[in-house]
Amino acid sequence: MRKINIILFEPEIADNVGAIMRTCSLTNSKLHLIEPFGFIFDKRNFARSSANNFEGCEYRRYDNWDDFIKQNPKADIFCMTRYGKKPISDFNFKEINNEIFIMFGRESTGIPKKILKENLGKCFRIPMVASGRSLNIANSVGIASYEVLRQWDYLELSKVEVEKGEDYLDRD
Repeated sequence: MRKINIILFEPEIADNVGAIMRTCSLTNSKLHLIEPFGFIFDKRNFARSSANNFEGCEYRRYDNWDDFIKQNPKADIFCMTRYGKKPISDFNFKEINNEIFIMFGRESTGIPKKILKENLGKCFRIPMVASGRSLNIANSVGIASYEVLRQWDYLELSKVEVEKGEDYLDRD
């Protein structure tokens, strides 16, 4: 069954995690959080940035990288990194019919080089100006998630406005 899993390796900023929880909640993606964190993991720290989607986010915490690998031995891991040699849009996710895992590193240092080397053929980047270092991690999670979902025709996500109705703009 197709599903996106977002891995955050030792995240440092609670507001970023909250915003990512919101994205995961709204895209039906599972969030995997690998400790240690650079903040206290408390629901109150995520309330504003998650727009109160904390409860709607399916997430799991892990003590460390080894704990994650032990509990997810068959994880098909892709790595979002500034060192990737291809943009995410060059990957063909249409052919993947099961769960995929997209990993993002610490805000300050990224994914450890050892992990990147273990997944070298599945490292990608988001194109940007040469003088730029990286986008905000929460923005990057959104871009990566929606590229995969676009290729999967958005799975069961609604393509129309459901609260006000898809004809909202046509009405006076």
